Amino acid sequence: MAKKAITYNSNCDTNKFLFTSESVTMGHPDKVADHISDAVLDAMLAQDHRSRVACETLVTTGLVIVAGEITTKAVVDVPSVVRDTIKKIGYTDPAMGFDYENCNVMVTLDKQSSDISQGVTEGTGLHKEQGAGDQGLMFGFACRETPALMPMPIQLAHSITNRLAKLRQNKTLPWLRPDGKSQVTVEYQNSKPARIHTVIVSTQHAPSVAYKQLRKQIIEKVVLPILPKRLVDKKIIYHINPTGRFVIGGPKGDCGLTGRKIIVDTYGGRGSHGGGCFSGKDPTKVDRTASYMARYIAKNVVAAGLADACEVQLSYAIGVAEPISVLVDTEGTAKISEKKISQIIRKLFPLTPKKMIAHLKLARPIFAETSYGGHFGRNLPNFTWEKTDMIQKLRKAAGLKPKK
Repeated sequence: MAKKAITYNSNCDTNKFLFTSESVTMGHPDKVADHISDAVLDAMLAQDHRSRVACETLVTTGLVIVAGEITTKAVVDVPSVVRDTIKKIGYTDPAMGFDYENCNVMVTLDKQSSDISQGVTEGTGLHKEQGAGDQGLMFGFACRETPALMPMPIQLAHSITNRLAKLRQNKTLPWLRPDGKSQVTVEYQNSKPARIHTVIVSTQHAPSVAYKQLRKQIIEKVVLPILPKRLVDKKIIYHINPTGRFVIGGPKGDCGLTGRKIIVDTYGGRGSHGGGCFSGKDPTKVDRTASYMARYIAKNVVAAGLADACEVQLSYAIGVAEPISVLVDTEGTAKISEKKISQIIRKLFPLTPKKMIAHLKLARPIFAETSYGGHFGRNLPNFTWEKTDMIQKLRKAAGLKPKK
């Protein structure tokens, strides 16, 4: 496979380049939509783990529209789930132009197509084994840039937005409001992080706070506690609320839709993306489950020392259980051949929808937590795809000594 070309910044020598990733807070309108879709999914799975859910949400000033296709035995009060989610996010004040008590909630849900269902339900359709819920390609990625084996720019960007939420919720910075974004540019030298080049934070705020105070506190209390001290120098550039004011935000400021932050959700542009979003989709949808499995595989390959970076591509056909292809790209860092790693992956990891769901324990109401802060790189109890429990098996299959 041809290796990816890296475009270097024209102002740097050939050993240096800049890479940027962004994150958004849970109050960003697109993330509000993602969170609602996943909260509806969780409510369905809590009552019926076989629920088929494809839930799409639109949020705008004073309005939430929940649409999609759902087949389930669960009986869920969707408007209540929507309002509880909005309240949890922090839209509780009518002055923000969007709040959980006063927004209108429109629900328009249909059943899953019977033509799709027969390809996913075991024992029906052309293939008797439970098949993939759609065709498509999914990617997983891991590298050694951070302890979580995530690319540094996206990991730092997520850490900043998560800290914004924490300091808002515990009222350390009482003027913060739910909407916000972060962006981190890392300067690389010889393909390794050398310094933080630029940090951008745009956060919704109360009209009462002065800009100088906001800028100072965001840098001192949000950004600097997150950045690795060894990578911070006096040349670092900060852009804090660069328009000068961000009072109007959330669904009042912008319309939000489920699935518009797929790069934020994954690797910040560092790895490839197949194009399918995750939120609002039950585990039979390989857009979600195969992406989680691909991350699990890539992370274990890197943790096992088979490569310093690893991207795994899986592809599926609707109604067919086994993947059409499994491709590994280690960016030239593999300790054994990529072909051998691919063969080991097929041997050791479950790759059919039914087996992936069982191995990662996905038929549970665990997804609302994934809808903000990124789906990867978070060491949380329900994020089974972040475990590195296949290290020894991978090393043995690769002919390497057990890792101490």
